[in-house]
Amino acid sequence: MTSASPASASPASDAAAALLAGLIGNGVRDLVLSPGSRSQALALAAMELSRAGLLRVHVRVDERVAGFTALGLARETGLPVPVVCTSGTAAGNLLPATMEAFHAGIPLLLLTADRPPELRGVGANQATVQPGLFGAFVRMATDAAVPPAAPAAGWTALARTAVAAALGIAGDGVPGVAGPVHLNLPVREPLSAVNRVEVRPGAAPTSPAFEPVVLERGPRTVVIAGADAGPDAEELSHLGGWPLIAEIVSGARFGRLIVHGYRDLLRDDALGGRVERAIVFGHPTLSREVAALLARRDVDVIAVRGGGEELNFNGRTAAVAAVAVENGPSDRQWLGAWMNASAGRIIDLSAPAPDQDGLSSEDKAARLSAVRAELDAVRRKADREILADAVWRATWPHDRLVFGSSRLVRVADQVLGGKKVPVHANRGLAGIDGTVATAIGIALASQADGAVGVTRVLLGDLAFLHDVGALLLPAGEQRPRIQVIVGNDGGGTIFDGLEVAASATAADLDRAFYTPQAVDLRELAAAYGWEFAQVATRSALDQALTSPVSGPQLIEVPLER
Repeated sequence: MTSASPASASPASDAAAALLAGLIGNGVRDLVLSPGSRSQALALAAMELSRAGLLRVHVRVDERVAGFTALGLARETGLPVPVVCTSGTAAGNLLPATMEAFHAGIPLLLLTADRPPELRGVGANQATVQPGLFGAFVRMATDAAVPPAAPAAGWTALARTAVAAALGIAGDGVPGVAGPVHLNLPVREPLSAVNRVEVRPGAAPTSPAFEPVVLERGPRTVVIAGADAGPDAEELSHLGGWPLIAEIVSGARFGRLIVHGYRDLLRDDALGGRVERAIVFGHPTLSREVAALLARRDVDVIAVRGGGEELNFNGRTAAVAAVAVENGPSDRQWLGAWMNASAGRIIDLSAPAPDQDGLSSEDKAARLSAVRAELDAVRRKADREILADAVWRATWPHDRLVFGSSRLVRVADQVLGGKKVPVHANRGLAGIDGTVATAIGIALASQADGAVGVTRVLLGDLAFLHDVGALLLPAGEQRPRIQVIVGNDGGGTIFDGLEVAASATAADLDRAFYTPQAVDLRELAAAYGWEFAQVATRSALDQALTSPVSGPQLIEVPLER
């Protein structure tokens, strides 16, 4: 138990201290803070708890960046992470991260300071309609009573309720499914004072175990792992003896039963056409072929709940909390057909082995040919496939890999093999916003308490520029080991593969969709104090990705349009 400082003369400070004490007592360990006047009591209490080693506080001047940083921390830890801001537009900037958290099932706590009721709707400065601001995107929303009308202990109780709702244990959400919670916190002046707070760290509440739905073995089944599926999908595939269709963002692309080239095989009538049942983990978003399978009326789809909406493309999908497999033999013929077809679609992007015989040959022509081949391999320009492969090869289980919603994630999904790597991506809504901030939150959480590893982020130039404000890291805070790897083709070439590429004029496509840019990323990195490297070849890329990382790095890889 830790206490701090003499008595308070501010009900706002008493309530703020009680709220944060309640959050820490229910497992909260990280908090993201944006500066502001109306939220000063929460900020000062957080600073005191940070000095006492009871709370890791991360300060961000941009509330949108703060929201996604909190999202990344919560993604990695699985624990609720509060994000604190002042009133007015500050609160509105949390909406994008809130929407993603809702759809992805991430426990986020939105602590928005507010004017008291008498200052709402009368033209007071920085006062807007904050109660209900996040609408259907939160599991629980409370406009708290103004201290001291409500004792500080009431805010402590509010903390317990909020944590339980964010974890899907209480509130109006789906049992067992996490999500964001909004606590609107109106306070009157004096807004802060030196306060005293007693804190007893505790564990987060746990959900009761759900009775799994036991799956019979009979139907011809595939397991589909979308974003945030995690290793549960691979485990069910292994237990059932069923082929595993795992998106690269699933965190489940490993094991003996993964299907390579799954898009082609789903279009094959002898394989995809004969599927009778699909068991879905996470949120599949990367291929039309998976979406088409899940929309078929003749396929029984069972989706394990994970986000804010039920997956139900075919109008008859069963949403369940947990699944298990009945005892008995697997369908070896069905699995074998998929594995045989998959084996022929493995893509190997590694450079050919050196021609040792040629390099040591006494024949001058043979030796020169072998040398030229080696030089060509060293000088080979990086393309999207090589870039994705190099990042995948450099990343290991103690690292973290984050994909942006760019063209590169689709390339990676098509060419990369199996590897047990922790993967994250904001595919709840598949937006490009907040990718860098989310990845920094993931890095900070995964590297806490001296843990090893590097977080790598693979994204396109527009997704990077959309979140460039996340590069601003406060002095005195932990600088994460992170490599932000930007595949820079000068604009939004993801639209090449979409309908608009065939319907728009070249001028309209270029200006309204490709949005070409010529930003000097080296100068940008220097402005924010990040290390920078521009690499164009596979060998230089491999060297950049495997060199020791001590802090934030920006790696630019120029790509052909």
